[in-house]
Amino acid sequence: MLGKGVVGGGGGTKAPKPSFVSYVRPEEIHTNEKEVTEKEVTLHLLPGEQLLCEASTVLKYVQEDSCQHGVYGRLVCTDFKIAFLGDDESALDNDETQFKNKVVGENDITLHCVDQIYGVFDEKKKTLFGQLKKYPEKLIIHCKDLRVFQFCLRYTKEEEVKRIVSGIIHHTQAPKLLKRLFLFSYATAAQNNTVTDPKNHTIMFDTLKDWCWELERTKGNMKYKAVSVNEGYKVCERLPAYFVVPTPLPEENVHRFQGHGIPIWCWSCHNGSALLKMSALPKEQDDGILQIQKSFLDGVYKTIHRPPYEIVKTEDLSSNFLSLQEIQTAYSKFKQLFLIDNSTEFWDTDIKWFSLLESSSWLDIIRRCLKKAIEITECMEAQNMNVLLLEENASDLCCLISSLVQLMMDPHCRTRIGFQSLIQKEWVMGGHCFLDRCNHLRQNDKEEVPVFLLFLDCVWQLVHQHPPAFEFTETYLTVLSDSLYIPIFSTFFFNSPHQKDTNMGREGQDTQSKPLNLLTVWDWSVQFEPKAQTLLKNPLYVEKPKLDKGQRKGMRFKLCLQTQNFSLTESTKERAVMHQRQLSLPLTQSKSSPKRGFFREETDHLIKNLLGKRISKLINSSDELQDNFREFYDSWHSKPTDYHGLLLPHIEGPEIKVWAQRYLRWIPEAQILGGSRVATMSKLLEMIEEVQSLQEKIDERHHSQQAPQAEAPCLLRNSARLSSLFPFALLQRHSSKPVLPTSGWKALGDEDDLAKREDEFVDLGDV
Repeated sequence: MLGKGVVGGGGGTKAPKPSFVSYVRPEEIHTNEKEVTEKEVTLHLLPGEQLLCEASTVLKYVQEDSCQHGVYGRLVCTDFKIAFLGDDESALDNDETQFKNKVVGENDITLHCVDQIYGVFDEKKKTLFGQLKKYPEKLIIHCKDLRVFQFCLRYTKEEEVKRIVSGIIHHTQAPKLLKRLFLFSYATAAQNNTVTDPKNHTIMFDTLKDWCWELERTKGNMKYKAVSVNEGYKVCERLPAYFVVPTPLPEENVHRFQGHGIPIWCWSCHNGSALLKMSALPKEQDDGILQIQKSFLDGVYKTIHRPPYEIVKTEDLSSNFLSLQEIQTAYSKFKQLFLIDNSTEFWDTDIKWFSLLESSSWLDIIRRCLKKAIEITECMEAQNMNVLLLEENASDLCCLISSLVQLMMDPHCRTRIGFQSLIQKEWVMGGHCFLDRCNHLRQNDKEEVPVFLLFLDCVWQLVHQHPPAFEFTETYLTVLSDSLYIPIFSTFFFNSPHQKDTNMGREGQDTQSKPLNLLTVWDWSVQFEPKAQTLLKNPLYVEKPKLDKGQRKGMRFKLCLQTQNFSLTESTKERAVMHQRQLSLPLTQSKSSPKRGFFREETDHLIKNLLGKRISKLINSSDELQDNFREFYDSWHSKPTDYHGLLLPHIEGPEIKVWAQRYLRWIPEAQILGGSRVATMSKLLEMIEEVQSLQEKIDERHHSQQAPQAEAPCLLRNSARLSSLFPFALLQRHSSKPVLPTSGWKALGDEDDLAKREDEFVDLGDV
């Protein structure tokens, strides 16, 4: 979004300073079109990127209240992105916005990021797809990162309009082949320019050594073993080349059922209990096959049912938890709250925004995911149970829940490297279908389900509630969600490790040729300069001190008191500047499926059918689980928080918030100038800097050389000038926010009439 001083066109308007963008109205362009001299602005292309089509005399709108302003320039479409090039490129560049992405500019939209395209015909908005008989006078693009772009084509040549609109629709909406993705063009062209980060120690889990290291770190190597039976994907294309199974499990069983029905190890707890996942066996009608499957599953149970564990807790996520359809429907409703075309539309929805938020059920789905993760944590932590997650392919909800459990139980996963390694292990190597779930090929809209985004939203809830426990910030999570749609990284563009490995060779060459070196998203230097990367690291995070037991106990208590005081101060400040719009669930319990209560467990029907009465007798009753969960949950929250130990979120309605930085960052009306968490963080960084300065002076007096301290980001120097949308906006334009509710000020009459009226007393009744 363009956020510099907006100078409206019109007679008598004072000429703007050269450093400002002069925004002109469409009618002025029409009047002075012959006098306009188009300036050539350089189009920056990535290696392998090709220009496909372009159109000149395009007006990019900036919506402000009921008035439309814009800037004149070119609209281009490449095989990587849609880009708008304003006539004055230097003026469009906001020098104050130092948090810039080096790959995707402010006015760039990657083709994979395009969600919906609309055209305006005679003031009517229609969805555009396929071949068009008539071309629109206005183009509106809704992006998956929730940006909204509007372009006026009224003064563009007809043939250019046809070319650019048809090109954009075809290259963003038409089905694609995998090898036609820009990912491969870029990797081929930039083969000798690969950037690597020497400080990046993310475990990729693509070797047997990586899995052995994880087993040793979690002390799981006593009961589990890393196997290479699937090397070369000879057994199962769905599984990674290397994975971990229980030690007694015969490797021939993996061959026998092609990897289905095999308990795959995820993580081991300090008390020896383990978290495992398993895909369902193929459903067969033959009685003989069913008997073999039942016998096999019974053997699986015996394998993981090891002393001293008396119970193996089985969670059937396919039958007794969320469905992918629920997630898809909820997010489709939820995202419409933030895809705002103009300010008027924003304020029109203000009075019913909370009810729309609740009816989307997105926050309730987040709460259910967190609750399920806590239930599993309770089984492992308090009851020393092995927990087996079951799902049809073990690649969606299994990835989500297992990752959340590890995040809550393992402080290593709350470091940046640990978190990235967790995603590599559970999502990338776990076979999550990123290609289908993100719909990168545009082949099946029904398969597009934001499961990974749901995971990031759940992680944000934890980061928001317990900031000192995480080495990374919410800004890190936001840019990670954006990276889903940048097709130069291989991390989120394949359905499985097998699909990635089989497509890494150069097209047209044999399989023995040198493979393409695809970038991973974890090399943040590709997207951000070192200065901007400082905003991805949490300055409040402190590594676990290596102290003896007595010191550790005292330090922990002191840290907890300090954190509680910080949280109280921060909460008071946030309430003082809180936006009018509600950003959390209500105090009362939100509506959910009648089959699923808030503290209630459904019976595991599928496991009973598959594993027989022996397993079903060992599954806890719903009443016992409810009591155990409540006791565990309430007990943990009644004690001081150890940020390097077990970490549980609050899951009461008001505690589940909207991830404002991601969802509201492109809506200037939603900002808090000089407020919110940014102001608190700014003050804390100033204090950290002052302490560092005093320490350096002390060290100078003692003639000792101190290692250079990490400099606090100068982006946060003056909190009064910052917006709560920081770092995606520093100074946003001021918006005329209605003091009265939308329904109230609309009832008073038209804006033009209000401007002409004399001041008068209006009785609004009891407010």
